[in-house]
Amino acid sequence: MRRFLKENSLGLGFGLMFLVVLVAQAFAGHADFNQQQLTSGLEPISFWRYTSSASFGVDVLENWQSEYLQFFLYISLTVWLLQKGSPESKELDKAGRESEREQKIGAFADATSPAWARVRGVRLFLLSNSLGLVMGLIFLLSWLGQSITGMVAYNERQLADLEDPVSWGGYVTNPDFWNRTLQNWQSELLAVASMAILAIYLRQRGSSQSKPVGSAHTATGVEG
Repeated sequence: MRRFLKENSLGLGFGLMFLVVLVAQAFAGHADFNQQQLTSGLEPISFWRYTSSASFGVDVLENWQSEYLQFFLYISLTVWLLQKGSPESKELDKAGRESEREQKIGAFADATSPAWARVRGVRLFLLSNSLGLVMGLIFLLSWLGQSITGMVAYNERQLADLEDPVSWGGYVTNPDFWNRTLQNWQSELLAVASMAILAIYLRQRGSSQSKPVGSAHTATGVEG
């Protein structure tokens, strides 16, 4: 068990923090929602009703979709885009998809390579692009979930104000939807750019996301 925890501590640690923060968000969101209900002269709702509501769903999913958009773009664009001196970038002479030898595919696969790395065609394509494809799919599904739950929450407010509800198409072209979406996208893109640039000059000893402390500022694609 101790070995398992050590070898999987990164995933387990972030998974545990995710659950703690999600539960905390649920309690904070429930309190805020009921405060708004009382201000509007309406009855408060139970915690379980809130966590199964569109209001809670849209708050969760709008953050998920922006995070997975960040991952999808970062994974895809770093194939070609470079940043001199950053450990977040590939080495400057390795832009592109790289050779079969470098990627250990086809005749260059070794004994530890996945089985699909040794074949050609669709299976090799899927394996070669699986990380980006899955991140892109999760982004699309969470974006769709956000748009649906956001529409339901928006229409609840519309009905409470004695106004007509809108269709899904009407909602995804509504400023409310894009205001919620774009404020998340811009923060994620800023965070990625900041990480790539600040890591040129700043260090974190022992971190896989930092260059070794003594590495030159110009060293590119080097991680600790």
